[in-house]
Amino acid sequence: MRLPFFNKKKKKEKKKESWGEALLFAIVAATIIRWATVEAFVIPTPSMEGTLLVGDYLFVSKLHYGPRTPITPLQLPLTHRRFYFTENVPSYLDWIQLPQYRIPGFSEVKRNDAVVFNYPEELQYPLDLREYYIKRCVAIPGDKLQVKNAELYINDEKAYVPEDIQFSYFIKTTQTIRDRVFEDYNIWDKNYVGGQGYTVHAKPKDVEKMRSLSFVEDIIFSPTLRNGEIVSLDSTDSEPSTFPKTPETSWNKDFYGPIVVPTEGQTIQVNHENMLMYGDVLRYYEHLEDVKISDDRLYINGEEVSEYTFKQNYYFMMGDNRHNSWDSRYWGFVPEDHVVGKALFIWMSLDPNKSLFSLDKVRWDRLFNGIN
Repeated sequence: MRLPFFNKKKKKEKKKESWGEALLFAIVAATIIRWATVEAFVIPTPSMEGTLLVGDYLFVSKLHYGPRTPITPLQLPLTHRRFYFTENVPSYLDWIQLPQYRIPGFSEVKRNDAVVFNYPEELQYPLDLREYYIKRCVAIPGDKLQVKNAELYINDEKAYVPEDIQFSYFIKTTQTIRDRVFEDYNIWDKNYVGGQGYTVHAKPKDVEKMRSLSFVEDIIFSPTLRNGEIVSLDSTDSEPSTFPKTPETSWNKDFYGPIVVPTEGQTIQVNHENMLMYGDVLRYYEHLEDVKISDDRLYINGEEVSEYTFKQNYYFMMGDNRHNSWDSRYWGFVPEDHVVGKALFIWMSLDPNKSLFSLDKVRWDRLFNGIN
């Protein structure tokens, strides 16, 4: 004799089991795909404008440089450091820390690649859970880098200039300029300085067109305040926040270097200059258990050494929005084990300045654009 009630109950239980299995499979599959092949990222800041805009959604390839094995395995799947929609609720436990390995990729990091990496200065977090940054790799291991009057030089030659590179300018005027006027010149990032004018971040070709406007008195490149007057930044203006954060260099974002990017297998002598330039690399990124630098002397595991050979490659990253980018000029080199992947193309772009239901909320002309 059949018992329909119990049969229905069993069918419901089987459906719940099948749904649970399907969900588990989907989570595992998505986690593996995200770890080993491609991952989606969103641009939150303007440091790469105008190449990448705030609200651009990217696909980033981990196959190019090779996926990394996780260091922190006790982590909620499909999250990164914190629960979704929270700022300070961690989604991981650091009870277990594994050694990191990189599975071979089919490419190396090349000059001018748009690279996603973990922010090196977040030493308080496990390496694989540090914030994601995206910048342009302007110098690879062994390169000599220098910035002269905002122009980048690699190995004493002028470097590649991105088509949509931006800089900061001061538009001197006593009049109020309407938003529509700036938009006509493709200028969206602006700040009014009462009675004096506007600071803007823009492409050189766009801002220069504004010189012909009758109410524009002057346009100052890379403005800084000196003796109460807005002038162009020059080599005498020191920014203490620039790497390696010492008054001995007296560099700024427009006059920087020269500096040589460390390469795996490169041996340096222990002296004042090298400890000044590479001391933080040895302290934080070479995975030395006991390292101490004192009076220009290097001690590893309690023993003084006179030379050191780097264990991995390093890279120098800069934003295409050259005057509005927190990059290697301020925090130094990116270690190879921090490299996540190569940015491929934009799959969605949403204008954060438009309302959710606005017809032009989606930047349709940017969809599926490759990243150069």
